[in-house]
Amino acid sequence: MSNGDDVSHQLLALIQSIPAGASNDDLLKGLPDITPESHLAGLNKLLQQGTIELLKKGEKLYYRSKEPKKSVLPKDADNEEKIVYGIIEEGGNKGIWIRDIRLQSNLNMTQLNKILKNLETKKLIKAVKSVNASKKKVYMLYNLEPDRSVSGGAWYQDQDFEAEFVDVLNQQCLRFLQEKRKKAEERRDGPLAVRQLSCCSVKEVHKYISDVGISKVNLDEDDLETILKTVVYDGKAERILVSDGAYVYRAIESPLPPAGLIQMPCGRCPVIKNCSKIGAVTPVKCQYMKDWLD
Repeated sequence: MSNGDDVSHQLLALIQSIPAGASNDDLLKGLPDITPESHLAGLNKLLQQGTIELLKKGEKLYYRSKEPKKSVLPKDADNEEKIVYGIIEEGGNKGIWIRDIRLQSNLNMTQLNKILKNLETKKLIKAVKSVNASKKKVYMLYNLEPDRSVSGGAWYQDQDFEAEFVDVLNQQCLRFLQEKRKKAEERRDGPLAVRQLSCCSVKEVHKYISDVGISKVNLDEDDLETILKTVVYDGKAERILVSDGAYVYRAIESPLPPAGLIQMPCGRCPVIKNCSKIGAVTPVKCQYMKDWLD
């Protein structure tokens, strides 16, 4: 994803966090690192997409998030279509398996497949491949963005785990932490000051990765924190809880080699929570586990 798309995504997230509407002052305060030119371009893009709307309160302009347009069944839809649509709607953005639709609707497979095809053709629903079971599809309303448990988030491309991408991000995050520590040590302000100055927030790391431009997909702060945790598991950084309840990260020099669990692929895998005996993420099919064992 381009830097412009990333700016638009950040602006939209901030606007969505202020339901009554965000002023220009709110946006500048919330995203101080964005240049005025990028700020304006991002807002214009969101307005053109219809994702936000412009309001005027007194002399001030406000930007408010617009709800995504919901798919609506046509009036001539038959009862079976209404039943199937309702079942899929209840599945939300995590979707629902065709087997569960069949069980809940009491329709035979021939009828159900015909209805699903009709609803897909009308762009009322869509079928999405799940990373948890690559040969199966889940159905959800057409306007919904699949949940990360379905799409795999930033770490998947066409249901394939992007191990190289994760490694590159791991190395770049570590490099940033190490550079921050080096600069802190060069100031020679004493051990406590060095420790404090070498700590990095997730927001700082997120900005660095965005500025470097190594990612073609949009990464949010949660994505970067996942990567930072793999750096911690590698024994190359520490995670510190600060007074406001957030965590900061700091590069360390470990005198001991990392433990066996950390050395194995599972110890640094950002999608280990999706790993199971079946599906696309499984130890049986894991090439990285095989290479590590060999």
